[in-house]
Amino acid sequence: MTTTVGLVVNPAAGRDIRRLTGGASVSNNYAKRRTADCVLEGLTLLDDVAVQVMPDATGLAERVVADTPDGLAVDQLDLTVTASGRDTRAAAERFATAADVAVVLGGDGTNRDVAHGIGDVPVVSVSTGTNNVVPTTVDGTVAGVAAALVGSGAVPADDVTVRHGTVEATVAGDGDDRHLRGLATVGILDRSFVGTRAILDPSDVVGGVVSRAAPDEIGLSGVAGGLVTHRPDDPGGVGFRLGGDATRTVRAITVPGTLARVPVREHRVLDDGEAYAFDVASGVVSADGERDLEVRDAVVTLRPVADGPRIVRVADVFERAAADGYFGEG
Repeated sequence: MTTTVGLVVNPAAGRDIRRLTGGASVSNNYAKRRTADCVLEGLTLLDDVAVQVMPDATGLAERVVADTPDGLAVDQLDLTVTASGRDTRAAAERFATAADVAVVLGGDGTNRDVAHGIGDVPVVSVSTGTNNVVPTTVDGTVAGVAAALVGSGAVPADDVTVRHGTVEATVAGDGDDRHLRGLATVGILDRSFVGTRAILDPSDVVGGVVSRAAPDEIGLSGVAGGLVTHRPDDPGGVGFRLGGDATRTVRAITVPGTLARVPVREHRVLDDGEAYAFDVASGVVSADGERDLEVRDAVVTLRPVADGPRIVRVADVFERAAADGYFGEG
């Protein structure tokens, strides 16, 4: 039986202003292509694999297909390219019904776009972006082997995946509700315009809700992680308000290369679906480290929701496969 693998290689990931103004990692298209080549090599662990690659406007997917290892069937998806996040969302929707597993090369924004449509398909997330809370730094060959094992069923997906939480935002104002969803974080910023999208100054942040929190993470999940630890698959999330009459200060890595003292006014662990609201006269709602929606005279209600993607724990895949004798011969 053929194992079908969806492959997303986002050429825009890892290229925002944070790589120029701070210590964010740089992942150019050559590096992404080499990582994708390694993923394909890892997939040769199996004899019967078909790979569908998301097309893009830069020709990156074409080069990935051209470098296909012998014996592996790799083609581009038939999609209309828009050179925006819509491409990733459209590819994820196709993978939801056509793939056994997906491999995603990108940052938090790419994984958020994948989460919108991937459904229950397991996701192997490889960090090649600027904001990298959800994806992990893992060798592409290792990621490919893990995807092959999970996609084929050699390692049961239920044993090595976690259902990542999300954060849902509803903006009520101006006579029309708007909605936004973040994978790891949604923040409220005291800014009038979206601008460069990247959050560079932590003093701009009024507060937010995160689906995960740990002190070794970057951005809002790291700020919350200085207060409480909340795993990606824990129910609910963490809400917090910053500045004002702060009751405590946390030290957090707010952007790559920046360790800041952040004043915290309050925080609360939230149940699934529990509302955490902000009255916003003028500001911006961010998702996963990127400013997204400009709002004025609105109430922004944030809720943690347990309906995110199934993220593959790569180390657990290898541990399970080794315990089952999968790598031994003779």
